[in-house]
Amino acid sequence: MARDYKKEYREYHAKPEQKKRRAQRNKARRKAMRDGRVKKGDNKEVHHVGSNRKGRLGNRTRVVSRKTNRSKQPKRDGSQD
Repeated sequence: MARDYKKEYREYHAKPEQKKRRAQRNKARRKAMRDGRVKKGDNKEVHHVGSNRKGRLGNRTRVVSRKTNRSKQPKRDGSQD
């Protein structure tokens, strides 16, 4: 069964809490770009050290490869109910 991306956006990505979390991630990435730690197309991501899924993202960040950052993420099953 194909994923319903419009439904996902409506039910998750458009929520105010998720918008705030996304804004925090974007802000951290922009700061790392200003500091010269990352640049567009370098396959690096900003990893939040000690982040809490329910609260604010951690203030401490470090730059890691895309592969490293995504291997640290919790595995999620493909079923979206």
